Amino acid sequence: MASEKAVYYLFLLSGVAAASFSQVLLKKGSMGKYASFLQEYLNPWVIGGYLLLLLCTVLNLCGLRGLPYLSGPVMESFGYILVLFLGRLVFKERITGRKLAGVGCILAGILVYYL
Repeated sequence: MASEKAVYYLFLLSGVAAASFSQVLLKKGSMGKYASFLQEYLNPWVIGGYLLLLLCTVLNLCGLRGLPYLSGPVMESFGYILVLFLGRLVFKERITGRKLAGVGCILAGILVYYL
């Protein structure tokens, strides 16, 4: 039974990862200059980002099928942490003390929920 729940949590975490990577792709796509309105929205970065969001939806539905619905928002908060580190890796954004304090609050909230 516990391993079955682990599979559902894996679906949710995979959905969070897909959403986080899609945010990076969409930001990357928005940073370019495009000749037309159509090229702005039909470039590989944006299309890839939206496809990952679609995958995220499917993974979240699969994960929530076997878990309480309150697990969804709690697991989604991991996305904020992942986006912070992806922003550092991809865009060389600074990780400040305030951002780390925010990550600490998120982790504390997750810990309180699951204890």
